[in-house]
Amino acid sequence: MVKAGRAAATWRAYREVSKPGSPGLGARIRAVPRMLRAAIKGDYPGMTKGKLAMLGMAVAYIVSPIDVVPDFLLGIGVVDDFGVFLWLATALLGESGQFVDWEHDRRR
Repeated sequence: MVKAGRAAATWRAYREVSKPGSPGLGARIRAVPRMLRAAIKGDYPGMTKGKLAMLGMAVAYIVSPIDVVPDFLLGIGVVDDFGVFLWLATALLGESGQFVDWEHDRRR
C-alpha cells in the first residue's frame, strides 16, 4: 500500500512538471537553492519551518548510516532510503514549482 502511494505521488509530480505552462524540471531544480534561502530568511511564505524541518530530516535520514532497515540487508535495506528519496524529490519538485510561480507573480 505504501509503495502504491509513493508511486502515485511520483506520477502526480511528473504530470505537474510536464503540464503545459507549468515550470519545467530544469527551472524547478535551479529554483531549489533560491527557495531554501528564501524560506530560511522567512521571505517565502509557502514553506513553513515545519516543511523545512521535514526536508532536512529526510536528507539527514538518507545520508545517515543509521536506518530503520539496515542497508546490509541487500534488496530490503535500500528500499526505505529510496522511499524517503522519492518523497524528498517529489516534495522538492512540487514546492519549487510553486516557488517559481510565486517569484513570477512577485515580479509583476
